[in-house]
Amino acid sequence: MSAYTTEQLREWDRRHVWHPFTQMQDWGRNEQIVIEKGEGCWLIDTDGNRYLDGVAAMWTNVHGHCRRELNEALKAQVDLLEHSTLLGLASEQSIVLAARLAQITPPGLDRFFYSDNGSTAMEVAVKMAYQYQTHLGHPERSRFITFKNAYHGDTLGAVSVGGIDIYHATFKPLMFETVQAPAPYCYRCEFGCTDKNSCGLKCLEALELLMQEHAGFIAGLVIEPLIQGAGGMIVQPAGFLSGVRQLCDRYDLLMITDEVATGFGRTGKMFACQHEDVVPDIMAVSKGIAAGYLPIAATITNSKVYRAFLGEYSELKTFFHGHTFTGNPLACAVALKSLELFESDHLLDAMQPRISQLTELLDGFRELPHVGDIRQCGLAAGIELVKDKDSRQAYPWEQKIGVRVCQEARKHGVFSRPLGNTVVIFPPLVISGEELDFLMNGLKQSVLAVTGS
Repeated sequence: MSAYTTEQLREWDRRHVWHPFTQMQDWGRNEQIVIEKGEGCWLIDTDGNRYLDGVAAMWTNVHGHCRRELNEALKAQVDLLEHSTLLGLASEQSIVLAARLAQITPPGLDRFFYSDNGSTAMEVAVKMAYQYQTHLGHPERSRFITFKNAYHGDTLGAVSVGGIDIYHATFKPLMFETVQAPAPYCYRCEFGCTDKNSCGLKCLEALELLMQEHAGFIAGLVIEPLIQGAGGMIVQPAGFLSGVRQLCDRYDLLMITDEVATGFGRTGKMFACQHEDVVPDIMAVSKGIAAGYLPIAATITNSKVYRAFLGEYSELKTFFHGHTFTGNPLACAVALKSLELFESDHLLDAMQPRISQLTELLDGFRELPHVGDIRQCGLAAGIELVKDKDSRQAYPWEQKIGVRVCQEARKHGVFSRPLGNTVVIFPPLVISGEELDFLMNGLKQSVLAVTGS
């Protein structure tokens, strides 16, 4: 039991805590849930109410909350070493984790640069790609091809390669310039296509035209593989990702994949790019790497990129980048145990029935008059709500439809968080069949209640 009352905690929260991606004026008007404990796929507040965690602790949780084996791994490590530094020293846990990850990452990706979170992993990727080009004698290759609706984090480099105006437009004077390509948002295709395959092909055609025009000034291309998460759970058509890889090869561009949200099992394979046998030149991972326990990230590359940074001390080819908690032993120890659980629980195989079940449950939403589009990739999905189904007219922003649905879902014991008018499904990977039924039923009842269907 907490030493403080729920009301005291709420008051301190209103007075002192500034929440991310939150309009604090709205926040202060409502009595907010204060979470005290977690058990499996459930969150428990200070009043003892239970909520199914429908967003997996902001897309990070893999094996459930407070998994015994992960707790024990953390406790054992803290008695050995809480933190050292990788600046001038090596660290056992970071070494072992890198060696273990090299066994499961796409072929050739075996050099690991640790950082703290998804944003920093992408900052590393962007800086690494540009410095690589300068070492090859191409300092003019300083721009990046990015995609509309993309999200890669909130530090300025990551914001610069993003493509969501409501998040990024405010900071445009601080951002570096990129070459933005159309993304395959098939439900609202900017080319007017209604068939997903043809839409994907037109996006690739447009991408190639941009490469032809700008290739001599491009350091690399940045992409979220298979699914644009924060853009609204927008799933790419089959063949798009592999087509992007082929174009990068054709025009000699580094391909950078942001697997921060998709990595570590979310799509049904360990990494999303494995669905189309794509091997990027640089890959960023975070979120699920430590099963949602502690901040850790890695930017992973191949020997070709790595060797470009080798030279005499006086040549200044060093990658001048780093973070205080790089390779933190506590986070690495938990990440290693998480990888063991993937194997001992046969988690990727165990997920397949849940993925099929989610597909079936999502089909039950299609009949609702204000459900415009349903998008799924593994155990990640989005339900886009629309004011008018025939015209695909979106709800006005001020109606806060997605927010209201998620607030209603709390009455049904479900915690979720929307992306605009899109309701997100992103549970822990170990969710049971009964829990998945509970989650989807709660969301369905909430959609009905809010949209008046």
